[in-house]
Amino acid sequence: MRILVIILLMAIPHVVSSESLGRADFPDGFVFGTASSAYQFEGAVDEGNKGESIWDTFTKKPGKNLEEILSVFASGFGQEKRYISLGVDFGVFGVSLVGRILDFSNADTAVDQYHRFESDIGLMKDLGMDAYRFSISWPRIFPNGTGEPNPDGINYYNSFIDVLIAKGIQPYVTLYHWDLPQALQDRYEGWLSSQVVKDYEHYAFTCFKEFGDRVKQWITFNEPHGFSIQGYDTGIQAPGRCSLLGHLFCKKGKSSVEPYVVAHNILLSHAAAYYSYQRNFKDKQRGKIGIALDAKWYEPMSDCDEDNDAARRAMDFGLGWFLDPLIYGDYPASMKRLVGERLPKITPEMSKRIKGSLDFVGINHYTTLYARNDRTRIRKLILQDASSDAAVITSSLRGGVAIGERAGSSWLHIVPWGIRKLAVYLKDNYGNPPIFITENGVDELNNPLMNRDKALKDDKRINYHRDYLSNLSAAIREENCDVRGYFVWSLLDNWEWNSGYTVRFGLYYVDYTNNLTRIPKASVQWFQSILHSKHKLSY
Repeated sequence: MRILVIILLMAIPHVVSSESLGRADFPDGFVFGTASSAYQFEGAVDEGNKGESIWDTFTKKPGKNLEEILSVFASGFGQEKRYISLGVDFGVFGVSLVGRILDFSNADTAVDQYHRFESDIGLMKDLGMDAYRFSISWPRIFPNGTGEPNPDGINYYNSFIDVLIAKGIQPYVTLYHWDLPQALQDRYEGWLSSQVVKDYEHYAFTCFKEFGDRVKQWITFNEPHGFSIQGYDTGIQAPGRCSLLGHLFCKKGKSSVEPYVVAHNILLSHAAAYYSYQRNFKDKQRGKIGIALDAKWYEPMSDCDEDNDAARRAMDFGLGWFLDPLIYGDYPASMKRLVGERLPKITPEMSKRIKGSLDFVGINHYTTLYARNDRTRIRKLILQDASSDAAVITSSLRGGVAIGERAGSSWLHIVPWGIRKLAVYLKDNYGNPPIFITENGVDELNNPLMNRDKALKDDKRINYHRDYLSNLSAAIREENCDVRGYFVWSLLDNWEWNSGYTVRFGLYYVDYTNNLTRIPKASVQWFQSILHSKHKLSY
């Protein structure tokens, strides 16, 4: 009887109380921070001689937004209805004819961090955070994409970084978080041209030169898989290119080819920036270069071989698309087999340059899905796009049961064990590289009718971070995964790409009707308690 009780207790998922989780459950030097992007936070789009970005253009164009999968198509493909947001895989059918952003908003003001960064950095300090991951706006540094840098942009980021340092907050700087200068899109179609490699290298060199005396952690790209697919396959994000159903949804593009060309140029740009830093700045500045990759965990729908293979292909076509070349020097074998001639070749010279061109890997992880083999390939026949090349159907349901509780966004299901499995996968398949969880978080719907006091009581967010962090701690302590930091998305409620202001990810509530006032949610006090705590996890 005692043995049975022990077995049953082991089968129950462990829930860690807020009092039992602390810094001591992570290695010495483990970094806690929050994350953001320039376009979602800064605002001030017409200030400081900033140039226009592709997102400035995209949000202001009337057009079609692939926001919801039509049930008729979803049922035909055996997929559930899903929504889009924040660098994740999504269905490609469904269209809102009224605009590209769900609530018709744009990020001209966002949460006005351009003017409020000093007080926002004070909030980070009060939280007990060690670091802030933020992005530099390329069109704020080079309004025309290249040439001579904009002094106003340089001065702004110098001031920003100086305040971070003064407050004891380490800057983790992302060079590209989706806001390509519109000038380069107009000049040569941006990431579709190899010319972008030279211009990106020039931009990165300038940032290293101007800010590298204080910035020691650089992230070249945020979620290249996400913006390659969303911008050039489904067309739901900037620059809005696709060829789905004979250009029903987009005016320009080729969904089966362009995502692969874009991704190839991103890899070459990353390597160019990495070696520019090694040649010109490494000896003096002693910084490190990484990349932030979006990565779900894909759990096989069943134990059969074909679903296990499908889950592995899903990992290949998501994470492996970029990490295989960076670690091993070539694209995954499954991609080369299924994409064929549409996949650009990594020549031996390119391979030598790309392989090993990083000091750490950033992982943006939010959720987990089931994966099964797409036997019929009807999706591929109809769509003729990159997203269907993997021959995988993903779902949050198995046998009618959800993989985890749904968050505010339909794509985000709360599956804490997925982050542990993902960490082990990275260790086992990529040689246990240094990992930072560069984004992790959960949202709730922005309900204008909800009492604000109720909105501030974000127990779901507390439980989410508690359970994800406890699984991450277990991956480090029990599985020897080399994870070195954890960045919460996000410090503040903010503008969430196609979702606009309809969801809230922040630890701090932003009152959009009252001068963008920042108000702490319950999760702020929870993070303060664990970041100042020395308690151990009690299993």
